[in-house]
Amino acid sequence: MKAIAPISNEHLESVLTARRTFLRVGVTALVLNSVLGKAMATTLSTDKIINTKKNQSVLIEKFSATGKSEGMMQIPKVIKTDAEWHKQLPYESYQVARQAGTEAPFTGKYWNNHANGVYRCICCDTPLFDAKTKFESGTGWPSFWQPIAVQNVTKSADNSLGLQRDEITCSVCDAHLGHVFNDGPKPTGLRYCMNSVSLKFVPHA
Repeated sequence: MKAIAPISNEHLESVLTARRTFLRVGVTALVLNSVLGKAMATTLSTDKIINTKKNQSVLIEKFSATGKSEGMMQIPKVIKTDAEWHKQLPYESYQVARQAGTEAPFTGKYWNNHANGVYRCICCDTPLFDAKTKFESGTGWPSFWQPIAVQNVTKSADNSLGLQRDEITCSVCDAHLGHVFNDGPKPTGLRYCMNSVSLKFVPHA
């Protein structure tokens, strides 16, 4: 019977090191595969949502440069990726309009604007408010007692920050505009408290 040569400590350690390395590489590969798989699934899910929304349309009221109604029109929703919005908008507008932030009071360029014209969406140019409905609320944000057309804005529940509020967004591109409150003047009793950086003021031609 042939004798088996003893295994040296150096050889044993070499074998164990190689095995540990193999196991580490295998585990790393599994983790990477899982992470990449989830990232790919998220990307595909986001793309699917964007493609679905691109097929949607919305009915809004169009207005001329003089603020005159041009009637109702069915138009496609404006859908862009977060990266596209980030590239298109100034930093402050992106943070508020696309990330639902809020500008500090008395800092926006429209809170004290008294010129005649139309306030449009900074993201998609949809007409939102007529300067005729703007009033001094004392809050430091541009405030209106009604939108230029109810179809052009969308109201939805906002329970963030532990508060119950009604968020106002653009009906065409879903840009965050601000909130509406029940403490406004007559005839509506409403205060549409908007962010200047979500708006683009266009004086009447």
